[in-house]
Amino acid sequence: MRHLKINNLGPIGEVDIEFGDLTFFVGPQASGKSITLETIKLIEDRDSIIETLDRYNYILGHNAKKILNVYFGEGMDSIWRSNTHVVLDGKELTLAKLSKNSSGAEGSVFYVPAQRIICMGDGYPKFFSDFSFTTPYVLREFTETLRTFVQFGMANKTIIFPIKERLKNIQKKSFDKSIFHDGRVIMAEVAGQKKMLLSVDEMNIPFMAWSAGQKEFMPLLLAFYCLSGPPSRVIKRDRYTTVIIEEPEMGLHPMAILSVLLQICELIADGYRVIVSTHSSLFIEFAWAFNTLNNHTEDFHGALCALLKVSKTSSVGMMLSKICNKTIKTFYFSRDGKGNKVYSKDISELDVYSDELALSEWGGISEFSTRVNDVVAQFLI
Repeated sequence: MRHLKINNLGPIGEVDIEFGDLTFFVGPQASGKSITLETIKLIEDRDSIIETLDRYNYILGHNAKKILNVYFGEGMDSIWRSNTHVVLDGKELTLAKLSKNSSGAEGSVFYVPAQRIICMGDGYPKFFSDFSFTTPYVLREFTETLRTFVQFGMANKTIIFPIKERLKNIQKKSFDKSIFHDGRVIMAEVAGQKKMLLSVDEMNIPFMAWSAGQKEFMPLLLAFYCLSGPPSRVIKRDRYTTVIIEEPEMGLHPMAILSVLLQICELIADGYRVIVSTHSSLFIEFAWAFNTLNNHTEDFHGALCALLKVSKTSSVGMMLSKICNKTIKTFYFSRDGKGNKVYSKDISELDVYSDELALSEWGGISEFSTRVNDVVAQFLI
């Protein structure tokens, strides 16, 4: 997946993306990032999506408008207009192609949606069919993937965290310190059903009593389990070429976000193309440092290891050596004066000295911190 262009799709006026191995999307809420990401999956995984919906008895009748409603959510068929143009790597998606017969091919995009906490119910991933057709497809598919993985891929596991073989030691320690605080996530029977409990301080805490950050993190952790560590007999991760993660920072302390960043680095080291939508400055600071060091430092591997505070010879350090030849791109999504439509801008340079605010303020992410520095300097002189 190299190049995406979308014109006149819902709120989108024009989005033009040249993907890196890792690509960040930044921009305010309701600026078209999710629609763009969901459209990527629809293009890549159309056959798998149609086959799944047929399996769950959705009556689509090769009707493109019905497919759009069931995929994006009820009432969303109106996003497609007569002048809508969607092309990925030269392959155009049209209503005619959307409604053709499905070949049943497996999907290649692993999508982690922003609303992922909803899929966990009260301590166990929900079924696909637990959601109504008003719920976007990507959330329903994600919860079914996690449910299948937990039920069959971890059938004999009573401890869900920590699991030695699925996380590198530095990530386990960081997640423990910043999220679980020497606790263990266990699977236990509660009222005749399997539930995840947090075992800490001699208590077994039910999922709904966890902190907001712990609840937000759990489905993201399970997604990493699906994609990392030893192969699972139920999740064929070699079928996936692209991983999309929406707002992985939600509810997390910066230390935990840093460990999530290391997990993302591991994904691109393993050959996945990763796309992340974010409101966190930490990810964009990493993108700026990565590209700056890559362009100006001979010992790029050593610089990356120093940046992330790991030894070059450690397991994480060895993993980082595999991403030295990777590319990171950043795109800013915003509405402008042209009919209040969404447009994308390549801000991969992240030039803090640029006269263009989208570049110098990293799509608005660093705007306040820049102003803080300026005001403090002004009034302390």
